[in-house]
Amino acid sequence: MHAIELRDVKKRFGALQVLRGVTLSIEKGEAFALLGPNGAGKTTLIRIVATLLRQDEGEVRVAGYDIREEAREVRRRIGVVSHNPFLYEELTARENLEFYARAYGVAQSRVDEMLERVNLAEREDDLVATFSRGMKQRLSIARALLHSPEVLLLDEPTTGLDLKGRQDFYTLLEELLGEGATLLMTTHHMDEAERLCSRGAVLHSGRVVAQGALDELKESVESLEEAYLRITGEGNGA
Repeated sequence: MHAIELRDVKKRFGALQVLRGVTLSIEKGEAFALLGPNGAGKTTLIRIVATLLRQDEGEVRVAGYDIREEAREVRRRIGVVSHNPFLYEELTARENLEFYARAYGVAQSRVDEMLERVNLAEREDDLVATFSRGMKQRLSIARALLHSPEVLLLDEPTTGLDLKGRQDFYTLLEELLGEGATLLMTTHHMDEAERLCSRGAVLHSGRVVAQGALDELKESVESLEEAYLRITGEGNGA
């Protein structure tokens, strides 16, 4: 059984076709990277797999469960780190994790463990509203990993983290992968993908244009990024 399976997935926002028939299979225990330029459809795809957005056409299954018909079962098995931290700013760091621990039926000792692992134990009683972007991202990571999910969905997960925060996060992920978790992540950093993932796919204009071992995808990623910069004028002072 595949951990994640997508068949001919399509998504449109008004007149804009964002996903144009994406088909991918990710094995249980595999670490898989979604690569490609801005606007390729990576975040939309992650949001669909996370049950945060409905596809217009196609089938998506996570751990064998259909995301439309069995969304609750899917949510119990996934952890999500994205640009939205899914935190309550009027609560403290500890209160946020305790809320999610109760929802997942996780022991309170796990809250203590995760606060330590993301280096927020000393700020556990501070309101999240007072946290920097990097601190919120670290707490978001703790929230996502709290219930030791079978499948991790990561959309640019190290955004806002300093170098030490990134290294600590990589260590956490490597531990989970060692325990058999499945990872699907988007990233603009090829070195990040290579450290964590063995295989990946390149999206461009809502389509999979290449997939396979990461070292085989470098040329595709670099050529698409160069084309994107030429079209947008980014990086040349325009």
